[in-house]
This record gives sequence, structure tokens and C-alpha cells, in this order.
Amino acid sequence: MNILFIGDICGKCGRETLFEYLEDIKYEYNIDLTVANGENSAGGLGITVNTYEEMTRAGVDFFTLGNHAFSKANDAKILLDRKEALVRPANMLPEDLPGEGMEIIRCPQGCKVAIINIMGRVYMDPADDPFKCVDNLIEKAKKSTDIILVDFHAEATSEKEAMGFYLDGRVSAVLGTHTHIQTADEKILPKGTAYITDVGMTGAVNSVLGMDVDTAVGRFVTPEEKHKFKSAEGKGRFCAVVINVDEKTGKALEVKRIWKS
Repeated sequence: MNILFIGDICGKCGRETLFEYLEDIKYEYNIDLTVANGENSAGGLGITVNTYEEMTRAGVDFFTLGNHAFSKANDAKILLDRKEALVRPANMLPEDLPGEGMEIIRCPQGCKVAIINIMGRVYMDPADDPFKCVDNLIEKAKKSTDIILVDFHAEATSEKEAMGFYLDGRVSAVLGTHTHIQTADEKILPKGTAYITDVGMTGAVNSVLGMDVDTAVGRFVTPEEKHKFKSAEGKGRFCAVVINVDEKTGKALEVKRIWKS
């Protein structure tokens, strides 16, 4: 089966870019399941009911989140309490947050896929141990399916690479998100797990990680001034990966990086 994973969708530009590219990409690669990180879809910070529904109309089947999962807290709680098609990082603190960190879904062709969302700890908000957390989730997932996707929302490349090798052979893919810059290190690890350090961002081309350029530059040049967060607009770029997975073994056969703009 072919699984499309779309990198952090950032703001209105990112959502519009979905409508521009997604349908054609799904057709070109014969996609069976589309998953996207949606934690920045609402103005660059958080997710809302409206942005969730808009991205679903664009063709996304399921969503992962990240450290900004609850930046629009009321909407996030509504979506997670309604058990919509999304998960938030399983190791977020405090432990009593709404929602789950893993969901097992059934694809149209009948096979089950486990989608796991975890968050790193290096240069990130406080979180539980992602390695111990993912171990527990994989043990549960293996009772239902060997096709397992892990969105590891983390800052440090070293932590992401360590997670990739730690999970090699146990999951179908370890897909890095959060830094918004697509890395050119996609590969199949020795035991059959697809890996990329960061899938990249779906959002404005002329931006600083999806943020308005003047605002972002101002935060560095005049940090003493207040620069309100503002997502960038204009021409968009679409960052994603396609993973071809053996349905019988859950091993990745191929991973291809996509960048459209």
C-alpha cells in the first residue's frame, strides 16, 4: 500500500496549498491513505474545528499534532473529545490531557494501520520519555497490525535519528516533524523501517518556518519589541513523503520525498 504523509501544514497558505496539489499527488502515486501533521493549521499555531474540516475536505484522512496541539485549546478539546480522525503526542504533559497518542484505523482496502504521535524532549516543552512511551504503544498496536506509522515531533536531529534506529524493524516508518525544513536523508533503515529526519512544511515559500518574514526578522533584530505572531501568505510549497509498505509484513519497501511549489 502507498501512504502519503504531509509535513506540518502551516496557516491559511498551507491549507490552500493542500487544495492545489493533494488531489493530483494522490492520483499520481496511487495513494491508499493520507496522513498530515495539522498542529500549525490555524494561523500557524494550533488546530481548530474549521481548519480540521477544511483539510479533511481537501483529502486528508487522518491528522497528527505536536507541541502546539492545544494552542487553540477549546477547539482541540472538541476535536479530541469527539474522537475525530486525529491524535496528539502520547507523551505530552500533563498526563490527563484530552485525546490519545495512537489510533488504529482501517483503510478502504481493508488493512489496519496504527498511527502513533510522540514528541521529543531535546529543546522542547517538558514531556515523558518518548522511547518508553512508544514501546508501550507498539506493543498494543502489534495485537492488531504490523503497519505502524510514527510521527516523531522533535527538534534535535540526533534524537530523531536515535528514534529511527531504536524502532527499526518494529514499525513501518518514523517520520520527523516540527522543524519545518525538509531534510534530504530519506531512506529505508537496515531492518525495514522508512525514515526521514523532517518531512518539511506545507506553507508559504517566502517565510521563516511559515511565519511572516518581517515579523520573524524583527524578533531577532529587535527582540526588545513585541512582534505578534503572524503566519505568512503568498505562494505555497507542499512537502510530504510517500511510503510503500508491504501489507503482509509491515516493512517499508520504498520512501520517496516530495517537494512541490
